[in-house]
Amino acid sequence: MRGYFGIGVWQFSKFMNAGNLFRTAHAFGASFVYTIDAEFSAKSAPSDTSRSASNVPWYEYDSFDAFDLPRGCALVGVELTDDAIDLPRFHHPLAAAYLMGPEKGSLTPEVIDRCDHVVRIPTGFCLNVATAGAILMYDRCLVHGGFGERATTSVSMPPPPKAHAHGGRFSRKGLKGKPRGDEQDGESGT
Repeated sequence: MRGYFGIGVWQFSKFMNAGNLFRTAHAFGASFVYTIDAEFSAKSAPSDTSRSASNVPWYEYDSFDAFDLPRGCALVGVELTDDAIDLPRFHHPLAAAYLMGPEKGSLTPEVIDRCDHVVRIPTGFCLNVATAGAILMYDRCLVHGGFGERATTSVSMPPPPKAHAHGGRFSRKGLKGKPRGDEQDGESGT
């Protein structure tokens, strides 16, 4: 999958949900997980059966003011608001940190103002934090996973994925020669 992502929770209150979210993040290949203004203990979350805290960098921030992201990493808030972008219409940034709100509340206007994007899962009411996070990460996987197009009907086969086209060779003076591979039929050269 291209790019990288992290996912975190702000002011959550249920360890089992956070453990499940972080386990799912580990399964989807998250580069990091984080908590903001929340107390989390991996030992208190037996739902994290993959022990993600031992396998994925986990960052703890005492407050939203202390929260920091790498340069170029977009903050994507997930909230069920009217002005948020519906998830099926959202193109995930290559470098993104997803922020889930608390189970018993919402992201505040101040937090939403700090987000580069706000998306919503188009449901009739709010979902469990871990479930919403799993849907979000699956959608990211579809966008950046390189799976190709879907079949057009349930009985047809999907079109074959395009072959990877290699770029030209680089030197200190720039690009040398022609890109390898036939650009017309998408086959890569050897």
